[in-house]
Amino acid sequence: MIYGIGTDILQIDRVTGVMERTRGRFAEKVLGPQEMAVYHARRARVPARGLAFLATRFAAKEAFSKAIGLGMHWPMTWRAVQVLNGPSGKPVVRCSGELEAWVQARGLTFHVTLTDERDYAVAFVVAEQGAGTATRTTGGKSIVPGGSHTSDSSTSSDPGQA
Repeated sequence: MIYGIGTDILQIDRVTGVMERTRGRFAEKVLGPQEMAVYHARRARVPARGLAFLATRFAAKEAFSKAIGLGMHWPMTWRAVQVLNGPSGKPVVRCSGELEAWVQARGLTFHVTLTDERDYAVAFVVAEQGAGTATRTTGGKSIVPGGSHTSDSSTSSDPGQA
């Protein structure tokens, strides 16, 4: 059963402006530890790809917060949810801390899709309740279709908001 749907579109130039104003702290406020590692690697290769990564993850977190119906209210925080890539490249949601417990208590699973172009980043999230075919976060592990598991050592749940 569909629990909620969220979408977000973001002009990448806005992210560039915020990064300049905050001297890069915006990325630290929004991205979780594994996301930060990917961001730094992409930015080192091609700065524009780093910004696109940051923009898609910000959009995904906005869409996720809408899909779960909380907006940016506790236990939903920027760093308590990470959008990473599974082995196939498919984006997967990983929750930590109190948000992970909140999600598990409701039996939620997630489908997420991301895209970016030169000017825009877009994310779409569907939250399902009682479905076993989407990404499910369980005990710090992401369970993806086909039974593959990826460990998540993140326990960050920074209450800060951008």
